[in-house]
Amino acid sequence: NGFLYKMVRNIIGTLLVIGEGRMQPTVIREILANGKREEAGPTAPPQGLTLMRVTY
Repeated sequence: NGFLYKMVRNIIGTLLVIGEGRMQPTVIREILANGKREEAGPTAPPQGLTLMRVTY
């Protein structure tokens, strides 16, 4: 219902862990549904994250 502090960085960090094979891809849906930050991957660093496009 709202945008959380460091949300994008938290999602990216979790996706990187999934990409490395240290988490199953299905876990991202569970983490987003239950909101338990401690189950997610580390927060990605802010360097290199760029908003390229917004589509409505």
